[in-house]
Amino acid sequence: MDVEIWSDVMCPFCYIGKRKFEHALNQFSHKDQVNVVWKSFQLNPDLKTEPGKNINQYLADIKGWSLDEAKRMNDRVTAMASEVGLSYDFDKAVVANSWDAHRLIQLAKQHGLGDAAEERLFRAYFTEGRDTSDKATLLELGTEIGLASSEVENLLQSNQFAEAVNQDIYEAQQVGARGVPSSSWTADTLCRVPNSPKRS
Repeated sequence: MDVEIWSDVMCPFCYIGKRKFEHALNQFSHKDQVNVVWKSFQLNPDLKTEPGKNINQYLADIKGWSLDEAKRMNDRVTAMASEVGLSYDFDKAVVANSWDAHRLIQLAKQHGLGDAAEERLFRAYFTEGRDTSDKATLLELGTEIGLASSEVENLLQSNQFAEAVNQDIYEAQQVGARGVPSSSWTADTLCRVPNSPKRS
């Protein structure tokens, strides 16, 4: 059985949801028959990477909140992450566009490394404060999970897998998903985004 999960690297609830799903799957007697397929989704496709911008300020700007409200929200999310064994450090998080990270995930899927790519990118973003839009960082992370450096370099120097990312986003819209995390069998979401145009 395939379980398709749409997520975005910059979605804090997606990483939490991944851990909860893994825990539930481990309790399932037929877990070996479940194939998880990670699907791309961008919460903010027009986001410009701003390494010097505090993520609390970013959240306040897009939500229309005060800085205090944004910080309280991120503190709550950090506590939620801790409950499932994750360590979030929003003070270090880099506000970064996830387009190239999604293309890297698509490449990884071709080698059976989709889950490894998701996990490594989540940890890089939420725990390590890495810029997940930076090409050197993506090259490092891609080779770390087992991808050939030449393949990752070719990806980052081209627009490979752009159509695959766009197709995933289109499919999400077709099943009514307006945010993530979401799956092909539920439209429950915690992060939400308006419909966005395709990128090429």
